[in-house]
Amino acid sequence: MAIDPTRTFKPINIALLTVSDTRGPDEDTSGDILAQRIRDAGHALTARAIEKDDAGVIATRLNNWIDDPQVDAVVITGGTGLTGRDVTPEALDRVKTRDIPGFGELFRWLSYKTIGTSTIQSRACAVVARGTYIFALPGSNGAVKDGWDGILAEQLDSRNRPCNFVELMPRLLEK
Repeated sequence: MAIDPTRTFKPINIALLTVSDTRGPDEDTSGDILAQRIRDAGHALTARAIEKDDAGVIATRLNNWIDDPQVDAVVITGGTGLTGRDVTPEALDRVKTRDIPGFGELFRWLSYKTIGTSTIQSRACAVVARGTYIFALPGSNGAVKDGWDGILAEQLDSRNRPCNFVELMPRLLEK
């Protein structure tokens, strides 16, 4: 991470969504890991929820957060696999303004170092939706650590050089 100590850290407001048919609050270890990392980084965890693997339900939750001026970014854990119940990328397709293809590419490259070719089964992805960032990670503890530690910690830090997602936020709705 290339942190420029002369720049000011700007905390952002992050909502956290766990997508799972089987996990409740007591079993949401990947969500707990992300919540702690968000807070440890100095950001505000402004909302947290668990939704079933249903693209319509997920899209509704995302639309509510996208329209909330207190949410700058959403991090999702779960629903990015290949099975019929894994519908998080399809939910993102319903709300997105544009894709951030490099996020999924970089995630799989980082994940390859941990789990080898099994990373090809991940559909981790990211989008911008009406000025809000949405990042979708797999539901495993290792995957959320890879995604936060290897990508999001740097890109959501306004001091990161040569560039970061935070400095682009005021311009996401440009025409």
